[in-house]
Amino acid sequence: MISLDRHAIIAIGANLGDPVATVQTAFHLLQRFSTEPVVASSLWRSDPVDCPPGSPPFINAVAAIVPPAAMTPELLLGELQRLELEAGRQPKKVLNEARPLDLDLIVFRCETRQSPALALPHPRAQLRRFVLAPLEEIAPGLVLPGQALCVRALLTALEETPDGQQASVIPVASDQ
Repeated sequence: MISLDRHAIIAIGANLGDPVATVQTAFHLLQRFSTEPVVASSLWRSDPVDCPPGSPPFINAVAAIVPPAAMTPELLLGELQRLELEAGRQPKKVLNEARPLDLDLIVFRCETRQSPALALPHPRAQLRRFVLAPLEEIAPGLVLPGQALCVRALLTALEETPDGQQASVIPVASDQ
């Protein structure tokens, strides 16, 4: 069971190269930062949201890890950014441009942060189907810090809101 007392949750996305392979590789690489097996969602395909015209669809997932006691959110964020660079991510030229790997730290235990480098919990996680759908799969009853509703209820509420910015999110067939 996913617990905010112990886990960090990372949203994973990719829409360049072989996004399915990239996300699956990311699950394995995240094991480096976890004292227990990574809890991984299945893969989800999502339309690009707030991206430049012509951006390819994303493959998204979430992973929950149990960071070592000495790890801080800032250290984990640095490691996630290093993994993005190793996957070929380049410095941003355009907001929300296509990328080979995107790793967003959604929560780190019960900790909160508000700095230019890191905001915890992630300030838009509760508004993103491509985060909530895979997260609902592994932690439907989890209440994110600062939220009154659990992940399942947040997703339900989002699905009931006619919002053109929240494009479709569908599971990826396991044979891909």
